[in-house]
Amino acid sequence: MSRSSTDQILDDLRAVVDDAEILMQDTAGRVGEEATAARERAREALSAARERLQSLEEQVLERSRDAAKETDRYVHENPWQAIGVAAGIGLLLGLLLGRR
Repeated sequence: MSRSSTDQILDDLRAVVDDAEILMQDTAGRVGEEATAARERAREALSAARERLQSLEEQVLERSRDAAKETDRYVHENPWQAIGVAAGIGLLLGLLLGRR
């Protein structure tokens, strides 16, 4: 997930909010075709934003799975290095917390 895709999703969400505000303003005293058209525009914008959020969620889940698989592979290939790193981090945290 790149920074630009995150920015794009935020822009989409802002557009949905803007469209919802316009919908509320436009349909405050109206009924009929104009109100229906405004509601349809807002519904389409919300649907597009939902699709983008679902896509982002899928990307995040896939990257998380890939990272977990890569970590598992590394630990299986280098168990002693992994134990050493974990022990070092534990020692460092112990020293820092012991100073309190």
